Amino acid sequence: MQATKHISSAQNPLIKKILLLKEKSRERKKTELFILEGLLELQLSIGAQYEIETVLYCEDILESSESSGILKSFHSDQLISVTTEIYKKLAYRDTTEGVIAIAKSKDHQLSTLKFETKNPLILIAEAPEKPGNIGALLRTADAANLDAVLIANPKTDLYNPNIIRSSVGCLFSRNVKIGSTTEIISYLKKEGFQIFCAALSSSKDYTTVNFTAPTAIVVGTEHSGLSEEWLKNSTQNIIIPMEGQIDSMNVSVSAAILIFEAKRQRKINK
Repeated sequence: MQATKHISSAQNPLIKKILLLKEKSRERKKTELFILEGLLELQLSIGAQYEIETVLYCEDILESSESSGILKSFHSDQLISVTTEIYKKLAYRDTTEGVIAIAKSKDHQLSTLKFETKNPLILIAEAPEKPGNIGALLRTADAANLDAVLIANPKTDLYNPNIIRSSVGCLFSRNVKIGSTTEIISYLKKEGFQIFCAALSSSKDYTTVNFTAPTAIVVGTEHSGLSEEWLKNSTQNIIIPMEGQIDSMNVSVSAAILIFEAKRQRKINK
């Protein structure tokens, strides 16, 4: 493994570009580029056929022969070595493998959604704001091997570094699309999906409904829940009974409970 360039100055134009991509959603959208950090994230992005533009690495931080092996798969023109000081300036995490990449974003419009199964199970999150929650939802979706995750009325761009970090790269391993609530509801009805909305009003216990047909599980924000448009178009609102003094849980926890009940039912009814 041999890089054609070495960067030791924080004033280098590429370092400034990476910092802009890291911090500014507008820059990511304008350039259609984003930053990913870490060996697992790089592996998942490669597996999902993302186009990797440049890989920066710090020789003093590289933790394993596996890291070096992956870097050998890139052309030397794509590799740039950096000092420990520069790497720490760019990196989000204290514990890291010494690898940062610039990658090209993909098209996540709803019109590009395709399924590999005839009986899909998907998760929809309306207007999620916190990158950590989005990342956690994506990790749950990956753990359950969901057919897709749809983000309705997104409040942040998918390539926010905090989403990539908190999803541990599951943004790359899942089929993730975005659209408006209206667009997504229209799509679900056209494709014959059951729509189960997690909501407090007019709800049934989630264990009493049948998730075995093509199903969309829809969750809203912890603060305001789902919009009226979702509730009006719901096949059935569902609820996780609370036995303590609060009436809700973290959205990613709630989604996980609902998703794995659906998975349990589908396994039994195979």
